[in-house]
Amino acid sequence: MPSIPLHRHGRRSWVAAAVTAFVAVAVGCSGAGVAAAAADSVSFPGSVPGWATPAADVGAAPAEATIEGEIGLTLQDPAGALELATAVSGPASPDYGEFVSPAQWIDRFSPSAATYGRLVDFLRSAGLIITGTPDSRLFVVFRGTAARLAAAFGTVLHEYTYAGHVLAAPAAAPSVPASLGTAVSAVVLDQGRQLTRPGNSGAQGVPAPTSTPADVGPARLDLPCSNYWGERTATLPPAYGRTEFHTANCGYLPAQFRSAYGVPARPAGARTLTSAPTGGGQTVAIIDAYASPTILADVNTYSADHGEPALRPAGYHEVVPDTFYDQQSCLFPSGWQAEQNIDVEAVHGMAPAAGILYVGGFNCSGGLDVAMSTILDGRLATIVSNSYGDIGEAIAAGQIQIHENLHLQAAAEGIGIYFGSGDSGDESGILGAPSADYPASSPWVTAVGGTTTEIGVDGRVAVETGWGSHYDQVVQDTGSGKLGYAAAPPGPFSSGAGGGRSAVFAQPGYQAGIVPAELARGARVVPDIAADADPRTGLRVGIRPIVDNTTLATGPYTETVYGGTSLACPLVAGEIALVQQVTGRTLGFLGPALYGLYRVEPSAFRDVLPIDGVFAVAATVPALANGTFLVTGNQDTSLTVGPGYDDVTGLGVLSFDLLRTLTARE
Repeated sequence: MPSIPLHRHGRRSWVAAAVTAFVAVAVGCSGAGVAAAAADSVSFPGSVPGWATPAADVGAAPAEATIEGEIGLTLQDPAGALELATAVSGPASPDYGEFVSPAQWIDRFSPSAATYGRLVDFLRSAGLIITGTPDSRLFVVFRGTAARLAAAFGTVLHEYTYAGHVLAAPAAAPSVPASLGTAVSAVVLDQGRQLTRPGNSGAQGVPAPTSTPADVGPARLDLPCSNYWGERTATLPPAYGRTEFHTANCGYLPAQFRSAYGVPARPAGARTLTSAPTGGGQTVAIIDAYASPTILADVNTYSADHGEPALRPAGYHEVVPDTFYDQQSCLFPSGWQAEQNIDVEAVHGMAPAAGILYVGGFNCSGGLDVAMSTILDGRLATIVSNSYGDIGEAIAAGQIQIHENLHLQAAAEGIGIYFGSGDSGDESGILGAPSADYPASSPWVTAVGGTTTEIGVDGRVAVETGWGSHYDQVVQDTGSGKLGYAAAPPGPFSSGAGGGRSAVFAQPGYQAGIVPAELARGARVVPDIAADADPRTGLRVGIRPIVDNTTLATGPYTETVYGGTSLACPLVAGEIALVQQVTGRTLGFLGPALYGLYRVEPSAFRDVLPIDGVFAVAATVPALANGTFLVTGNQDTSLTVGPGYDDVTGLGVLSFDLLRTLTARE
C-alpha cells in the first residue's frame, strides 16, 4: 500500500491530542498527583464511577456479595507507547507498517514480572481469587466478597441505581499499599461493566406497543416478507399519504451482501473457493462473552442450505474459558449466543476462506479484557471484531485506561480493532442525555456505524440511508374492526446506530478537517465507517438456540433475522480481510489510513445520504405475537445523516472499490 498523504501537521497533532487525552485519563486514576489516604497507602479517586452519586445510593452492598475487581498497571514508557503506535499506524510516517511483535512490546512497555508478582501476592494475601493474568501483565482480574474488597482497598462498597440497574461501586476512593502505588494505574471495583451487552438488534429490540384504549387491540396481518427490495408489498392503514408499503426483508444472505459491497462473485453454483477474493491467508478474531456449543454445526448447516462454502474445522478455532462467571447479570450464555452466530456467519459470509478465531470471555466485564489480551499477547489475528459495548462513556476512568493500554498494544503490533457504535442511537433514551458509546469512542479503534441497506433483485444497493427506526403497531377497533396505529406515525423510537461526540477523548489528528467542526467541537466523534445494521434489512442467521444455560443444551436448528452494529462490525471485518488478502498488506489500526484515503480519494467510500420523503416498510414482528408494524426509518435520535462525514455513518460505506483504489496505487 502506498503512502497516503495527510496534512503535514497530521501526525504531530494526532500525537498531541492522543497524549492529552491519555494523560488526562491517567492523571485521574493513577497514583501520581493524588492525595494519599494514609502514609502507607495511595488513593485512586478515578476509581469511583460518575454514576455512583449520593442521590443514587441505595445503601451498603451485602457483605457476602461476590464482586469482580480489576487493577491496571502503569506502562514503563506511556509516551513511548503512544509514539510507537502513532508511527506504525500513520501512512505519512516513515515507520508506517513497521509493527513490533508481542514480545517486543511487552519487553519495552509492560510492567516488570517482579512488580506484577508483588501485586498478585497482595491480592491473594487479601483472600481474593485471581481469575485473569495476561502475559502482557497490563492488568489483573480478581473476585472477592464486598467485605474482603473493602478491607483490602480501604473503602466501602455501596449499591447505586444506574440505567435501570442496581450496581455495586466504591463509595470512597479505594487505595493500595504505597509500595505498589507507583506501579498501579487504576483500581476498578464497580459493577458498571456488567452492563456491557451484545449489540445485536432483532425482533427483541422492538418497543412494546403504545398503550391504547381497552376497545382497541393489536392487529395481526399475514404479511409476507421479501427476499429482495420491492419483491412484495402490503396494505396498511393510511400513513404518509399512502396505504401500500414494501414489506420488510426475510433476511439477506451472504451472497447478497457480497454483491451489495462490490465483491466479485464466484461462478454461479460454485460451493468451492475460487480465485475471487475470499480472505484466504487472513485470520479474523471475534470476541464475545461465553460460547455456543453448536457454532460450527450452525455455520455449516447454514452454509449448505444457502450455497456457501463450509467453514472447515481447520479454519475455525476457539479459546473458551473453563468457567463462566456472572451469568445472570451478563444475560447468560443464551443471551450472547446469537451474537456469536451473527459475528461468525457474517465474517464467513464476507470472507469465506478467512480463518476465524473465537475467543470467549468468562463474563461480560473483565473476562472480555482477558479475551482481548489473549489475542494481542500471541498476535493470533490482525483483525478483531467486537460487537459489544458499554452504555455511553460513564464507566470509571480507570477502566478506560486499562482498555486504552490494550488498544495501544494492538496498534503497535499491527492489529486492527473494530467496535460497533451501538444500537440505541445517542443513548439519551437510557441516560437522559446524548452520549457516544465506549469502547467505540476510543481514538485507537475503528468505530462501525449502521445503515439501512436494501438490496435489489440485481444484487445492487437499491436504498441506503442511516439506520434509525421507529415502530408503530397496527391496531384494530374491536367494535368496528377498523384498523389504525397505536400512535401517530412514526411511533416510538426503537433502535438506531450509535454515534456522536466523545466526552472523554480529544479529537485525533486524523479526523481534523474532515469531521465538521460543529460536530467535533474539539472531540473525537463516532463512528468512522458504516455497514448495514437495520434488523429489518439484516442477515438471516442460522442457530440452534441454547435452551438450558446450565447444561448448554440446544433446541433444533432455526433461522431468524438479526441486525444491529453487531452485524455491521463483522461485515466490515470481513471486508478488511479481503483487502488484506488482495493487497498483501496488514493494515493494523485503520483510522489514519481511512481518513487519509478520504482526503485524496473520497470516491472510495459510498456516501450515505438521507432519503427524499419518508422511508417506511410493513413488518411482522414474531417476538411480539407476530404483531404488525409500520417501520419508519432514517430518523436516529439527535444523530443525523448528511453529505460527507456524519455521526451515524462516519465517512460512509466501504465497498470493494476501496480495494480497487488501494491496489491501483501500488
